[in-house]
Amino acid sequence: QVQLVESGGGLVQAGGSLRLSCAASGSILSINGMGWYRQAPGKQRELVATITRGGRATYADSVKGRFTISRDNAKNTLYLQMNSVKPENTAVYYCNADLVVANPYRYLKVWGQGTLVNVSS
Repeated sequence: QVQLVESGGGLVQAGGSLRLSCAASGSILSINGMGWYRQAPGKQRELVATITRGGRATYADSVKGRFTISRDNAKNTLYLQMNSVKPENTAVYYCNADLVVANPYRYLKVWGQGTLVNVSS
């Protein structure tokens, strides 16, 4: 079975830093695009950042200059480095990946279960 597991969330003070990780496992042949999304209380899920297999990144305007998305293809792992965090960044953060998997060969879009980031003021 293929799955994504996020880690690294928790409580952090405003102005601090946090690094989220997302590890993919299973019979994975390759991972194409990956991304981070978040959902704050009472709000819709929104895109935070995306990254291609080659490392091209895009960001929501609200996180530009503070967050950095990266990936380690050898480890099938995605990261989000969060610097200068703000209380409004409090949300459940979800990992997403477009996978090519084996047995049977197929394309899948997979979501993780999420990790909570709570930024105190």
